[in-house]
Amino acid sequence: MIISRTPLRMSFVGGGSDLPGFYQEHGGAVLSTAIDKYIYVTVNQKFDNGIRVSYSVTEEVAEVGEIRHALVREALRFLGVDGGIEITTIADIPSRGTGLGSSSSFTVGLLNVLNAYKSRYVSSEELGRDSCHLEIDICREPIGKQDQYAAAFGGLNLIEFHPDDSVQVSPVICKPEVLAEIESNVLVLYTGIERSASKLLKKQAEDMAASMDKQRAMKRMVELAHILRRELQSHNTEAFGEILHENWELKKSMTAGVSNADIDDAYTAARSAGALGGKLLGAGAGGFLMLYAPKRTHGAIKAALHKLRPVEMGFERLGSRIIFYH
Repeated sequence: MIISRTPLRMSFVGGGSDLPGFYQEHGGAVLSTAIDKYIYVTVNQKFDNGIRVSYSVTEEVAEVGEIRHALVREALRFLGVDGGIEITTIADIPSRGTGLGSSSSFTVGLLNVLNAYKSRYVSSEELGRDSCHLEIDICREPIGKQDQYAAAFGGLNLIEFHPDDSVQVSPVICKPEVLAEIESNVLVLYTGIERSASKLLKKQAEDMAASMDKQRAMKRMVELAHILRRELQSHNTEAFGEILHENWELKKSMTAGVSNADIDDAYTAARSAGALGGKLLGAGAGGFLMLYAPKRTHGAIKAALHKLRPVEMGFERLGSRIIFYH
């Protein structure tokens, strides 16, 4: 039996610039962190030659081509695993539509554990690259590349997407007390709304391609990712909320449906109660509302947003790992 543990991620600034329609022309950048909420994927050799896959449903099939779960099916094909295997997965957070990159974390963890099953070590770089290939090129998901690399590498990083399709992951180097202050000031609340990130990202890519104003807005979001890294590496946490707020206003301008009246009201109430900035995590329209606010104001913000559920989330320094191998 082999078990992988792969973190989910929290994206701060620059989301959307990892879509190929943008970065292949302009280059992109996202500043994000892995978090201490995980997806676990377990692989075990099966007694017979069949395949059992258990997630929200359980599939028992005779051949790889019969598997309905596209990512599992194509991962097995990609790595040449024919059968005689059992795969199960569990998640700390609802696994779809919450804005934490769960699909890509699952893909990274699945490739990690399947490579271990074949007695093969893979680097974080290879995990990120192969996960992008599996989701985007093979399964044709209209998504970007940030989630796969965030899950593979872990930590707080500036992730840059170059026009030649290469990806560069650069850790944000800052004092431990700076990182601790940011982590302490981040407040995350669950809206209870789940949505399809793929549909939103596809619409955003179409809107961005048709509008120079939206392209300029995205270029500014990329610039903000670089600015935020410089501020943090200069040990300045005061700019964090302001940059998040500008990024969120720009993100809402990118395409209809990123926010709605209830979310806008909640964000305004949070700002009135002491939040300096924030955003919906992921593509928008639901999932988790992340706010940046001095720790002393968290009680007032929770009271103002009492209909939303606070969820404790810390930062994770490590990326996908094999935590059990027997």
